[in-house]
Amino acid sequence: MSAVPGLVRVEGAERRYAWGSADLIPEMIGTTPDGGPVAELWFGAHPEAQARTRPCGTPDDAATGRTLGEHIAADPSRTLGPDVVGRYGEQLPYLLKLVAPARALSLQVHPDLERARRRYAEEEAAGIPRGDFARSYRDPNHKPEMVYALTRFEAVCGFRAPRRAIEVLAGLGTTLTTELEETLRRAPSADGVRDVVERLLRDETRPGPDEVDAVASACARRLASGSSPSPRVDRIVGQLAGEHPGDPGVVVALLLNPVTLHPGEAMFVPAGAVHAYLSGFAVEIMASSDNVLRAGLTTKHVDVAEVLEALDYVAAPPVRIAPETVSGSVGVYYAPVDDFELAVVTLDGEGRALVPGRGPRILLALEGEIDVAIDGRTTTLRRGQAAFVAGDLGPVSVSGAGRLVQADVP
Repeated sequence: MSAVPGLVRVEGAERRYAWGSADLIPEMIGTTPDGGPVAELWFGAHPEAQARTRPCGTPDDAATGRTLGEHIAADPSRTLGPDVVGRYGEQLPYLLKLVAPARALSLQVHPDLERARRRYAEEEAAGIPRGDFARSYRDPNHKPEMVYALTRFEAVCGFRAPRRAIEVLAGLGTTLTTELEETLRRAPSADGVRDVVERLLRDETRPGPDEVDAVASACARRLASGSSPSPRVDRIVGQLAGEHPGDPGVVVALLLNPVTLHPGEAMFVPAGAVHAYLSGFAVEIMASSDNVLRAGLTTKHVDVAEVLEALDYVAAPPVRIAPETVSGSVGVYYAPVDDFELAVVTLDGEGRALVPGRGPRILLALEGEIDVAIDGRTTTLRRGQAAFVAGDLGPVSVSGAGRLVQADVP
């Protein structure tokens, strides 16, 4: 038996951002809410917030040991598998999270891999500490991501077609929206969208709080009159104006696709896609990165110049991912990237199921009580509990009644 076990329990690292729900994650993991926000729970080895491990078979309240990163580093060939080491080095390629926004997240975009590597190296060379408020790149990785809704989950993602954006702006009757509408009519293309976004975000042209508030008021009046061409986006503008009054990101929302995910639905967010999560509870999986370029709707560091360079201005609908059924109880959400995939396993208490796996895996129980067995080791996962499976092992055998997700590397 290897000194590094093939199956260990992992406990996620809390992230207490101001926009988080006070109770959704604590209730999921069986702790008592303390009144403060718990926005995310990270199950991964990213240095910003690492999960911690403990042996299977120890009590649920036993102290944790080394971090997941330390566990992986003890024997990378076993814990990650030779293929993953060959492609990604001695690091876990993905980060699995629970995300629970009670308020809108920042209006943001994530960089592609080339930009992340180049700009990270530049900030390192400039001597900017990684924890500095003004730092934009915390690591040299891209951050494509996918959300799997556990409740109704609201977001905005990607630009509308210019024609549709014109329809949304038309009739609001403010000086600002009339100007933006005219810009798009002159250039109903990605270039026109770029001109509008730059007008709204650049320091030298961004609208003042009174102009933003006038747009929000116009949306509220239109919504109340029943004449809105997009009631959802008018409601979103009202939410954002209440949470971030005077922020130009409120107006940018008029250009974006509103998205509603119902439980069990998933959306992929590629590099360059402008987005903001608004409310709900979800599992989120992404490349292992914390690179967030923010344009507004936040008190955190905003890097407008970098956002404007990284954005993809081409109109595109949200990328919804449907699961591919690989057995009666297992469906896999295949994202169009090589860093991660997400399987969802639903068990009814009858028999056992094999969950396919090719690399290092994290299993997270969402409902019920599920027995997990592999490599001669077993553990029972209850709601909110997780385990790490070494990459050199085959499929995991599971039984019980409930639902779990498995993060894996394609």
